Formats: sequence, structure tokens, C-alpha cells
Amino acid sequence: QVQVVESGGGLVQAGGSLRLSCAASGRPGSAAFMGWFRQAPGTEEQFVAAISWNPSRTHYADPVRGRFTIAEDNPQNTLHLQMNHLLPEDTAVYYCAARFSGHTDPTLAVQYPYWGRGTQVTVSA
Repeated sequence: QVQVVESGGGLVQAGGSLRLSCAASGRPGSAAFMGWFRQAPGTEEQFVAAISWNPSRTHYADPVRGRFTIAEDNPQNTLHLQMNHLLPEDTAVYYCAARFSGHTDPTLAVQYPYWGRGTQVTVSA
């Protein structure tokens, strides 16, 4: 059974940085792609960033491009999201998700069958 586990998050002042980590386990081989989504209270889930393999490529939502960086780690199927220059509007629960087969659109939440429980990121003004 696939498990996706996030770590990191917390409270930071505007302009600060946080690093989120994610690990997907329970299935052999490389994930097709893994991504981050976020949801603030009263809003819809929003794509943040994703990384796909074969070929390797990163994807970013416009509000975070240039401030956030997604990158793979070791071992396989682990990654992190480095968040710099954080803004109060980045406050949300951040979810990591994974997909192990097929190469569809990694910016769409519906393409991910496996999800973590989420980690809270709070940015104070």
C-alpha cells in the first residue's frame, strides 16, 4: 500500500523561508510524478509545484514561481519544496501527492491517486 508522508511546515514571518519534505513509499520503482497542492480555509485546492520524471521536468504555479523550488532527494520518491520570500497569502495546508504510472498533467489534483495528510504552513504579516 502506498503511503505519502509530509514533514516540515510551521509558523514563519513574511519574507522568511520554510522547507517541506515528502516521501512516497510502498511501491517499487520510480513515481511518474509527485507534486504539492495547498488549501486555505474557505478556498479550493490549488496546485503549487510538481516534478515529473522521464523526462525530468518541474512545474510551478504562477503565484509561487521564482520563490519556491521543488527538487528530488535521495532515496527515490522523496522530494522537498523550498519556500522562500513567503507571503501571508501562502498560508495554507500543504499536501504532497504521488502518481506511479502514466504521464498525464501533473498540475491537476485529479491525476494523483495517493495523498499525504497535509502539513500546516502559516505566514504572519
